[in-house]
Amino acid sequence: MAKTIWALDPTHSEVGFKVKHLMFTNVSGKFNAFSATVESEDDDFSTAKISFAAEANSVDTGNGDRDNHLKGADFFDAGNYPQVTFSGKEMKKVSDGVYHLSGDLTMRGVTQPVTLEAEYGGQMKDPWGNTKAGFSLSGKINRKDFGLVWNAPLEAGGVLVSEEVKLQAEVQFVKQG
Repeated sequence: MAKTIWALDPTHSEVGFKVKHLMFTNVSGKFNAFSATVESEDDDFSTAKISFAAEANSVDTGNGDRDNHLKGADFFDAGNYPQVTFSGKEMKKVSDGVYHLSGDLTMRGVTQPVTLEAEYGGQMKDPWGNTKAGFSLSGKINRKDFGLVWNAPLEAGGVLVSEEVKLQAEVQFVKQG
């Protein structure tokens, strides 16, 4: 079988997260600088080898003070761990257009296995003749599993920032060659 390489189209992709703040509302963030490649057999993504990297210094929640805190030693420690990476190991089809993407996520030098749901949107040629494929990804992690343990107790009980982080991505890939 032929090997197919897919490169991320960053202009039409986004990688983000949500975390509960004060135990009752979500705060959203995203990474502004990231890259990914997919290597598969022909156009069948069930054999896909996936690599992803986000620049920790590109975290963006829309609030400069919060972003600087996230980049610091309490969270991503971007000075010592400049990238968040994911290496996909298995893309298992669970139903029509839905896969479970399993792999290793690394933050702050800690690697943990993670499984994400990947909804395959299909393929299409754009107006310039490029073949594109689209995916919606979602999942959850516990940030403490990666050494992101900072928190503050609340007077009424609970903590300022939840341990659970919801991950979401909308990504388009361009078929190479």
